[in-house]
Amino acid sequence: MKTKLLALMLVTFSLLGIYSESNAQSEAGVLFLLISPGVRADGMGEAFVAVADDASAIYWNTGGLAFLDKKEFFFMHSNWLPQLASDLFFDYGAYMHHIEGLGTFGLSITYMNFGEQNVTLETGPEVVDHFTSYDFAVSGAFGTKISNNLGIGVNMKLIRSNLAPFGAGKEKGSGQAWSFGVDFGLLYKHFLLNKLSFGLNLQNMGPKITYIDVNQADPQPTNLKMGFAYRLIDSEFNKLTITSDFNKLLVRRKADGTSDPFYKAMFTSWTDDDFNTEMKKVISHVGIEYWYNNLIALRMGYWYDEIGKVKPTTFGAGIRYSLYRIDFGYIAAGEGHPLSDTMRFSFTVSF
Repeated sequence: MKTKLLALMLVTFSLLGIYSESNAQSEAGVLFLLISPGVRADGMGEAFVAVADDASAIYWNTGGLAFLDKKEFFFMHSNWLPQLASDLFFDYGAYMHHIEGLGTFGLSITYMNFGEQNVTLETGPEVVDHFTSYDFAVSGAFGTKISNNLGIGVNMKLIRSNLAPFGAGKEKGSGQAWSFGVDFGLLYKHFLLNKLSFGLNLQNMGPKITYIDVNQADPQPTNLKMGFAYRLIDSEFNKLTITSDFNKLLVRRKADGTSDPFYKAMFTSWTDDDFNTEMKKVISHVGIEYWYNNLIALRMGYWYDEIGKVKPTTFGAGIRYSLYRIDFGYIAAGEGHPLSDTMRFSFTVSF
């Protein structure tokens, strides 16, 4: 029976609004690995690499785990791209555990559901079967201090992509693949200035994602994330932090459809175009977070992707009571944009 495979197309188009850096949609696979899992960070314009002070540091910067001396559970849920489809959703769960004298360990699960797909005959619209498309990753992380102000960390992840149980048309194989990846993070507190922090995270380094044709395998979305955070106000009842992040996708796809391995693309991805064009591929994020009495938080942010024409404004709020924290984030990206009206919620327990 010949089929029309819609899942592979859906994955590309459903992620258009997530990370459109330098035609990333056609250059890399498993783009769900670039979805920011922290609702708190979302409200700050996704500028969080130099903050990374909760369990979401497993994603943002494992160097931040080195400074966290507690246990914490974190979970978030988001109906993804509501302007595009009603059955897409994203879930993220994380747990971190500090061991005195050693460091802080973390576990996380990332799950992206692309909804139910229909299988039809090529000769007509009749639905003969259906399946669910999804991607997920399970990871283990560890962060430890090198000095009082410098922390480093690593995150290792197992990746599963299940776009479809079969190939499209005459293609043999299936839209299913396994892979693994590694992140390295660094957080430097009191960097140059007393209240300034510097963060760096090199994400998603690993072998390519192969579905059917090894020669056309998709590279992982290797990403360089770096940024700063400055505590402008740090008093007993009022805390105000200003943040900035910069992201560059380190992927290089050639004209013949092949791509450089990640360890080579980390260098060659800077040379595809002239310097000014390469700098335009860097996505900039800025954010601000205000806490009153460590009880109520207000957040606002903005990010600018010149190549992808994505320039959303983000808002967020949080409330903390005893061991519990609830956060809310909202993206305003303009009428008709897939990211518009995206709302995210998270629940955190620290003990």
